[in-house]
Amino acid sequence: MHDDLKGKTALVTGAGKKSGIGYAIAERLAACGCNIVIADLGRPPETASPVRTGTREEMETIASELGERYTVKASAVEVDVTDTASVQQMQGIVRGRCGHIHILVNNAGASFGVPADILTYDEAAWIRTVDVNLFSVFRVSRAVLPLMLGEPGVIINTASRAGKVPPLFNSAYAAAKAGVIMLTKTMAKELASRGIRVNAICPGQIRTDLEQWRFGLEASFFGGTVEEREQEMCKTIPQGRIGLPEDAAMLVAFLASEEARYITGQAINVDGGQCMEL
Repeated sequence: MHDDLKGKTALVTGAGKKSGIGYAIAERLAACGCNIVIADLGRPPETASPVRTGTREEMETIASELGERYTVKASAVEVDVTDTASVQQMQGIVRGRCGHIHILVNNAGASFGVPADILTYDEAAWIRTVDVNLFSVFRVSRAVLPLMLGEPGVIINTASRAGKVPPLFNSAYAAAKAGVIMLTKTMAKELASRGIRVNAICPGQIRTDLEQWRFGLEASFFGGTVEEREQEMCKTIPQGRIGLPEDAAMLVAFLASEEARYITGQAINVDGGQCMEL
């Protein structure tokens, strides 16, 4: 269970609700003995999104439950990853509570204005999608890195299969996640001499509220039921099933551990074999 993670402190963005990958990551790291900081918006987003964010009450409940279940220190902090002032405020709070961060997981993400092709995509929604998914990785990493320097550390960014294989009617999300992959690689080169490893995970179809929304959208667009759309998707996955948030979380824990000490600058698929590239 990666015993070398015991006593380290991990900050996970987008971890404020139990139905997402972020929560699964936070729980897995806590199970490995990490102290956890849950970071999320703490309120509904101002722009309509198919994925809700964790409320402040949910965040506090998650932190309390993880701390008690795994006997680690766990706390929650509100942050709007699209707002530099909010990110800096979060950094100040985390500095006061924890002092040092060993593991940063940039997991926050969302899509706005979809489905839409390039001719009909609302410009504001396109820009906000890129802001939440790509610019946030830059903002949060730049703010948190001063809390990581001086000891070996790990940054793990949640990219997506969509950053490698283009989806229909979701160009902003795909472009942003492709950007996350390249940002991961440049950060890995820049930070290697400082003892910081940087990798990305690229989930495929994972059973989250976003994925269920997608199947519902496809059912209304192409006809049929949500179950039928899921069955069609499973035919494209060699392992024949939709992934679980825990599948992504186990990869994150491995990348954070000493077992991955010689791995940096990589964007690793976790998709049941759906995307196989050279």
